[in-house]
Amino acid sequence: MATPQILIVEDETITRNTLKSIFQAEGYHTFEACDGNQMQQILANKEIHLIVMDINLPGKNGLMLARELREHTKTALMFLTGRNNEVDKILGLEIGADDYITKPFNPRELAIRARNLLQRTMGEEKDDPKVDTYRFNGWTLDVNQHALINPEGEILKLPRSEFRAMVHFCQNPGKIQTREELLKKMTGRDLKENDRTVDVTIRRIRKHFEDHAGTPEIISTIHGEGYRFCGHLE
Repeated sequence: MATPQILIVEDETITRNTLKSIFQAEGYHTFEACDGNQMQQILANKEIHLIVMDINLPGKNGLMLARELREHTKTALMFLTGRNNEVDKILGLEIGADDYITKPFNPRELAIRARNLLQRTMGEEKDDPKVDTYRFNGWTLDVNQHALINPEGEILKLPRSEFRAMVHFCQNPGKIQTREELLKKMTGRDLKENDRTVDVTIRRIRKHFEDHAGTPEIISTIHGEGYRFCGHLE
């Protein structure tokens, strides 16, 4: 695996320097930006493997920038959020962030989360290299494009967390998947109390199917246990 290149997008100098030290100690190449304009300049000239971005930035905030990023890139994205700002966490996941960590953060936890995310994304995608597509109920999950294709042929690009969840569901049809199992598959980390990553991701996936008239329930909730894929695989 090539040496990871990380872009830190943070307007606070002390925090930015702390992040830089953590990642350099891990052997990563680091680049720094204090706002969206600097971020775009670096992305245009460097191959970035992970963006670590604060939500509260001058000009366009992190949520706005992430929404724009997800329109044309699948680069791994981790948000820095305020410890008690649950709304920002959920919005970040809705937009398609791969992970988030709260301020003040534990340097070791940050390093581990970044490493896990990079190991998954830079080695993408090894779930089942022999399978290019999964077909069910008129839909297609295209493994190479990281996309859902609806019965009319419209291509719906999936953020990494949604894609990994769908591959896991298609590989385990009819089996109950706990939130712990899904989160581990999606992010590589363990489920903690009040972590809503899985529920937000499932809600996003369901919306693709719910927006298409005639599609039956594809993912059902098994109360107290988790979720089950109910599609009929061809």
